[in-house]
Amino acid sequence: MRIAVTGSIATDHLMVFPGRFAEQLLKEQLERISLSFLADQLEVRRGGVAANIAFGLGLLRLDPILVGAAGIDFAEYDTWLRANGVDTSSVQVSDSLHTARFVCTTDEDQNQIATFYAGAMAEAPRIDLATIAARTGKPALVLIGADDPAAMLRHTAAAHSLGIPVAADPSQQLARLDREQTRQLADRAGWLFTNEYEAALLLERTGWTEQHLLGRVGTWITTLGEGGVLLARSGAPTLRIPAVPTDKIADPTGAGDAFRSGFLAGTAWDWPQEQAAQLGCAMATTVLESVGTQEYKLIPSDLIARIDQTYGNDAARAIEPQLARVS
Repeated sequence: MRIAVTGSIATDHLMVFPGRFAEQLLKEQLERISLSFLADQLEVRRGGVAANIAFGLGLLRLDPILVGAAGIDFAEYDTWLRANGVDTSSVQVSDSLHTARFVCTTDEDQNQIATFYAGAMAEAPRIDLATIAARTGKPALVLIGADDPAAMLRHTAAAHSLGIPVAADPSQQLARLDREQTRQLADRAGWLFTNEYEAALLLERTGWTEQHLLGRVGTWITTLGEGGVLLARSGAPTLRIPAVPTDKIADPTGAGDAFRSGFLAGTAWDWPQEQAAQLGCAMATTVLESVGTQEYKLIPSDLIARIDQTYGNDAARAIEPQLARVS
């Protein structure tokens, strides 16, 4: 079962200023700011929700199809993704624009000044999912991740037209979507991903009640951070899956994307949803313990041990045969 993952491809440039922004800002000069901060740390990380999710699926040997737009600087990133099991042949590479970029400086009080450059992501609406399906073979599932809104809507319509099940994951783009756009993205999704804040925003954006929304999707998956995950279906009790605990949190960025990789992998392997969510939670914690969204390694024995400790021996034994094939 191949999964096509659509959405953003980006790089993050993260700097640390060893001081306080507030000490550099003059109240009487706020209308004419011209400041330069000398940073003493710089980390360049690979990112973008689609690339992060596809990376996790690649580590699980699922040969995911990455669908998104990247820039003229994509060659090194492309090599990295291919080396980690991601099919990048469907990435649209711009002739003139750079890959989307997040540039952020953080001071010692954890205040941030950041700029997001969309760059090549603006070309994502040109991508035709039907053409990709004809070339690579029709995927069994398409995840619609945060992207240029026009691309998200186009991919959703194309997947429904082709009869491909959709996993909707609008995440941070919910703030930009109007009511009709949000309804189009959520309606008829087999799986709907949100975090706790996005769940409330989604209901506000659609104007639907929780029960009405559940009647229009398959399973609504809500991540709660250290509170675990909720799996909600119409007419069934909501399941809460505990998070896999850790006391070694290094960086929370990318944990939600890793959860999606694990959950979608379980779905591809026809696992029960509770079991798929357990793998997702184990992968999320693995990412929490590393710095960067794609710097972690998956060790099957480690994942099985985490699942054993959190969910019990039966859960670990159920997952073990499939994970043994990953190494």
